[in-house]
Amino acid sequence: MTSGGQRSLHQAAVAQFQRAADLIDLEPRYREILSYPKNEIIVNFPVTLDDGSMKVFTGYRIQHNNILGPYKGGLRFHPKVDLDEVRALAAWMTFKTALGGIPFGGAKGGLTINPGDYSIDEMRRIVRRFTHALGSNIGPDHDIPAPDMGTSAETMDWVMDTYANISPPGFRQSVKGVVTGKSIACGGSVGREEATGRGVLYSLRHWCGEHDARLDDLSISVQGFGNVGGHFADLAAQAGCRIKAVADHTGTIVNTDGIDIPKLRRHVDETGGVAGFDMADKVDTEDLFRIETDVFVPAALENQLTLERAKVLSARVVVEAANGPTTREADEHLFANGVDVVPDILANSGGVIVSYFEWLQNKSARAWSFDDVDSRLRELMWVAHDRVVHALRRYDCTRRDAAYIVALDRIIDVYDRRGIFP
Repeated sequence: MTSGGQRSLHQAAVAQFQRAADLIDLEPRYREILSYPKNEIIVNFPVTLDDGSMKVFTGYRIQHNNILGPYKGGLRFHPKVDLDEVRALAAWMTFKTALGGIPFGGAKGGLTINPGDYSIDEMRRIVRRFTHALGSNIGPDHDIPAPDMGTSAETMDWVMDTYANISPPGFRQSVKGVVTGKSIACGGSVGREEATGRGVLYSLRHWCGEHDARLDDLSISVQGFGNVGGHFADLAAQAGCRIKAVADHTGTIVNTDGIDIPKLRRHVDETGGVAGFDMADKVDTEDLFRIETDVFVPAALENQLTLERAKVLSARVVVEAANGPTTREADEHLFANGVDVVPDILANSGGVIVSYFEWLQNKSARAWSFDDVDSRLRELMWVAHDRVVHALRRYDCTRRDAAYIVALDRIIDVYDRRGIFP
C-alpha cells in the first residue's frame, strides 16, 4: 500500500493476475515468481544542457520476466514516471506478450521528465546518455525497448544509433533490432506507428462479431488523443463509427452528430490539443463519462476510469487502449452492471505485435509490405480474442480474467517444461 493506504499501481497489476490465478488454481511457486520483477535497473546520469549547466537525470528499466523470450517494453518519458509505475507496466507487458502469442517477455523503462521542457538537442543528449547508462542491460536478443508516452520513432533512432556505436565494430550493422518503433529509414516497419490504434479497432470488430453488432452503427467517446487515441479515432471514423466526444490534456469536446476526425487531427497538430476546435462544443472533463455512447475508449494514463466515473458511464463496452486505465472498483462495478470491458493486455497489444514483426524484419534484413504486416496483425489478434472468448465461457468470468488465464496458461506451460534453475 502507499502511504495514504491506496493500493500502488504495481500491487493493482499483481492483483489482476492473482484473480485469474485463483480461477485456475495456479501453484504458489508460479504466483511468487510472477509477483516480482526479475531485474530492476536504476541509472543516474549527467547531461550538459544548452545553457552550459549540468543536470542529473534518473532512468529506469524494469525487466519483469523473460521465460518466453527477450524482455520487451516501451520507454516512457513523463513527469509522473516512477519506479512503481514502471514495475506495473513491465508486469502487464509479460502478460500482454504471452496473450499475443509472440516470443517475448515483459519489461518497461522510462525517465521522470517532461520532454517539452527541453530543446531537441538536449533531448538527443539525454536519450544518448540514458542509452549509454543502460549499456548491456538492453540488446536485440536480451531486452528490446520501444516508444511509449513521450517518446517517438526519432527517440528510438537515437537509442539504436547510440547502442550501435558502443557495440564492437563487427556487430554495428546487426543490432538494429535493439529497439522497435524506429523510423522506416532506420529499420522500422511500415504500419508500426498506428499499430496500437489499429489493434484497438480490431478488438472492437471482434467484440461486434460476438454481439451481432455493426461497427458502422457505433458511437464512441475517446479519452486521450495522442498516438494511440488519435490513430484509433481516425481508423474508427473511416470504418463508419461516429466519434461523439474526444478528450485530452487540453480539454474535452463534444459533437453528438460526430466529430470530423481528420480536421481535428490537423487542429491538434497545429495547436497541441483538442481545445479550441470550433466544430465541437467544449464541456467539462467529467462530462466525457456522462455522454451516451456505445463504446468508451480510454487511451490516456492509468486509473482514469474510477468508480465514480464508472457509475455515470453509459457505454455498452469499454475498450482499453491505455495501460491500466480502469480501477479495480470500477472494473467490478462495470461487470456487475453488464458493461463489457476488453482489457488492455488484449485490446492494445497491436503495438507490441507489430514490434515483433519489426524485430523479425531486422533479423532477416528484409522489409515486409503493409498488407503483410496488417494481415498478420489481424490474424494474431483474432486468435488471441478467440482464445479469450473460449476461456470466458469455460470459467464464466470477466473478460479480463479470461485474458490473464490464456496468458498464464502459456507462461506456466513453458515453466513446467523448462523447470526452475537450478
